[in-house]
Amino acid sequence: MRVGGRSNLRRFLSFFGPGYLVAVGYMDPGNWATSLAGGSQFGYALMAVVALSSLMAILLQALCARLGIATGRDLAQACRDAFPKPIAFCLWVLAEAAICATDLAEVIGTAIGLNLLFGIPLEIGVVITALDVFLVLMLQRVGFRWIEAFVIGLLLVIAACFAVQLAMADPDLGAIIKGLAPTTELVSNPAMLYIALGIVGATVMPHNLYLHSSVVQTRAYGRDDAGKREAIKWAVTDSTIALGFAFLINASILILAAAAFHANGKTEVAELGEAHTLLGPLLGGAIAATAFGVALLCCGLNSTVTATLAGQVVMEGFLRIRLAPWLRRLITRAIAIVPAIFVTLWYGESGTRSCSS
Repeated sequence: MRVGGRSNLRRFLSFFGPGYLVAVGYMDPGNWATSLAGGSQFGYALMAVVALSSLMAILLQALCARLGIATGRDLAQACRDAFPKPIAFCLWVLAEAAICATDLAEVIGTAIGLNLLFGIPLEIGVVITALDVFLVLMLQRVGFRWIEAFVIGLLLVIAACFAVQLAMADPDLGAIIKGLAPTTELVSNPAMLYIALGIVGATVMPHNLYLHSSVVQTRAYGRDDAGKREAIKWAVTDSTIALGFAFLINASILILAAAAFHANGKTEVAELGEAHTLLGPLLGGAIAATAFGVALLCCGLNSTVTATLAGQVVMEGFLRIRLAPWLRRLITRAIAIVPAIFVTLWYGESGTRSCSS
């Protein structure tokens, strides 16, 4: 039994990593904005929505992992093979549009994190996010595992930051548990339904589906039926645990907003900058605001890295375009950065903070 246990542990560790690349897409700055709004306005009542959307994500990512391992094709390649060229092209356009839309919030969220922590103007912060292209290149040169290690390291920082903030906020455990049970108010209250739909939309990210079906194939596994079944088991286990971690982070954001803002009568907090400003006075320590900014910056960095990788998978899978790695990543990053620069210049700092929400 002990030998078998060690063998299972080694096999699990060999598949450890891809799930966390996917999980960061479920805790990007867009999730922060909706969870902050939900927690500040309705307290713990939307915990059930966070839990249900996380279960949806676990199911969808498990299906994508199965597709990648069983067929040896990622989702983009499978769509290209299954549909006529015009339909496949339309699917590619929609996938790129989805990546651009989600990446826009991630780029702006990273810029806001840089602004909150270091006072860097948002326009410059948006440009700085382009450096993730070179970071990905540098890490991938030494091995894909280094990208996974970088992402997991930032996730540990995020978890530590929220542990500090929640300890200072002292949330109501009974209310948290009660909030996990759905109520009819979710559909009868238009304002609550609107935010609930925002939480679901910010949680289930299309580009994660393409990314996961590709990165699970970076592992070594037998190409016969038995090898594929074992690989699917460990890949699904990895993604389920990782998405469970993402649920804890998203739940922590809502719980923090409920305990710090809703409990103190601040029911209209939805902007990241406003939340950062209020946390220190409400929780009685500047460390809470600093931890919030550090966690936001780490989430933004992680999300932009994985979105860049997803853009690569989508472009190659649908169009069979093979460019030099630096050029391919620069193109996928520019798709998000150009609109982000336009938003920051057009709306200014206050407007950009609202757009990120």
